[in-house]
Amino acid sequence: MKKVLVTYYSRSGNTEKMARMIADGLATKDVAVDLRKVEEVELDTLPSYDGFIVGSPNYFGTMAWPVKKFVDESVKYFKKLDGKAAAAFTSEGMIGGGGDTVVLDILKAFLIHGCVVQGLTSAGHYGPVAVGAPDGRIADEVGVLVDKFAALVKRI
Repeated sequence: MKKVLVTYYSRSGNTEKMARMIADGLATKDVAVDLRKVEEVELDTLPSYDGFIVGSPNYFGTMAWPVKKFVDESVKYFKKLDGKAAAAFTSEGMIGGGGDTVVLDILKAFLIHGCVVQGLTSAGHYGPVAVGAPDGRIADEVGVLVDKFAALVKRI
């Protein structure tokens, strides 16, 4: 069974709700999921995962500092995450607040690690972006992400 880390930072609880939606969805797809706050991830476990889904609230158009710290510290495993799957998601306070740039910043880091990323043609193109609390639209986008990510991680 493939093993995925779903990790996130959340202050308001919205990003955490999305992380839980993603983890619950993956569990129904026969994927082993570790759901962890980014501050609780043991860095040395990263190579043991087949994929990573990382979430952060939008902080001035980029990831929150605890997520950036996680990304920076993951450099310890540069070239050791090559070929693993990656995805990202975010929450923000207003439409047009820069959510896509948050997702892209997270994805860029995992692309540099050599991870495989799949775009989404029937949801947020780069990954789900909630405006405020996750709603029905986000539930649908998370469903698309879960389906595509589970299929991707099982192929690699």
